[in-house]
Amino acid sequence: MHTPFFIKDSQDHIGKIVTVKGWVFNKRGSGGLIFLHVRDGSGFLQVTAAKDAVSPEVFAKVNSITLESAVSVAGTLKTEARAPGGYEIALSDMEILHLVKEEYPIGKKDHGPDFLLSHRHLWLRSRRQWAILRIRDTIEGAVNDFYRENGFVRIDSPTITPSACEGTTTLFELDYFGQPAYLSQSGQLYLEAAIASFGRAYDFSPVMRAEKSKTRRHLIEFWMTDAEMAFTTLFEALDIEEAMIKYILNRVLTERAEELKLIERDTTTLTKALNEPFVRLTFTEAVDKLKELGSDMTYDTDFGNDDETTLMTHYEVPVFVTHYPAAVKAFYCKRDPKDPTRALSADLLAPEGYGEIIGGGERETDYETLVARIKEHGYSMDDYSWYLDLRKFGSVPHSGYGLGIERMVAWVCKLPHVRETIPFPRLLDRLRP
Repeated sequence: MHTPFFIKDSQDHIGKIVTVKGWVFNKRGSGGLIFLHVRDGSGFLQVTAAKDAVSPEVFAKVNSITLESAVSVAGTLKTEARAPGGYEIALSDMEILHLVKEEYPIGKKDHGPDFLLSHRHLWLRSRRQWAILRIRDTIEGAVNDFYRENGFVRIDSPTITPSACEGTTTLFELDYFGQPAYLSQSGQLYLEAAIASFGRAYDFSPVMRAEKSKTRRHLIEFWMTDAEMAFTTLFEALDIEEAMIKYILNRVLTERAEELKLIERDTTTLTKALNEPFVRLTFTEAVDKLKELGSDMTYDTDFGNDDETTLMTHYEVPVFVTHYPAAVKAFYCKRDPKDPTRALSADLLAPEGYGEIIGGGERETDYETLVARIKEHGYSMDDYSWYLDLRKFGSVPHSGYGLGIERMVAWVCKLPHVRETIPFPRLLDRLRP
């Protein structure tokens, strides 16, 4: 009897007669020997069909097969170092489950980004995209596991909110049964409510940003994981963030070595980030370094993408930049008691020019101070009345942060643009597919 199996388990079935169901992504050979390359979702496998080893009917099926046709193939599994995945099946039988009757749109020739994005539903089948999204899946799994192992409770914050976390200029507004509402950019404020119940809480959800940006780091819809921790200072939060990034890197390097190899990712920097302490700079020190590198960056404005790229081309491990100008941070950021012009905030910048992957800091805990900040920004007191309640009933020092999944994937995979990090990217000029 043939043994059904997944390609990923090939090492356990050497010498056995097996059956695999999948799709034909490549075909070569002629005459009496044809090679099919098949994928089943778990991996890639070569199938060798010899004319003198199968019936004329079976060989005719092999001869007629077209790219992306679905098949069920049976035969003896053996090792083959030259084959995709390192194994091959010597074919004995094949069933065509679906024969593709037209030319597959994505061929071996080079296609431009616009064509590939328009055919994203098919582009996902490519080996490179398969590898990237498997790495993404591992990153997401590692995030959840890290939080669970460190005492965090997952809280699913709302996607529709009555107010903004950081102003309304880049929010999608909608009509919520006659009153204005917004698509959330962060669950942070709701997690601040949750920590009074759970101590440590996190969420993991898509967020939307109506920002008309076309940089390689921006998407309209992306995924974030936010975390909040009671009784935690800024620098204690940095320790947790560094531990989480190292946890993720360890998981990826351990479980996705083949996928990293497939996308030709040199893992030297990732290994260095896993094994060495992250650099910590104040914003002023970071600007000093930028000036040494030829930048005209000033001490009272926020970094731009180019500034982060310049700085992080210089460092080989991630860098925490702390104490940003308070004027460029959100109303809830706690000011540095030693210098109120600076916020107790921190961004984590990834090396190799990738820049910010985490943003966070310590939160303001004083009721009157928050009221004054809300008024300074011109926000509605009614919208934030519930948030202010958190400072009336058991306000404690607390800190938090948000990790951008797509930016993390982009760095880990060393991708030139975040559009490859998500299955179906939403860009300024792209809504379909």
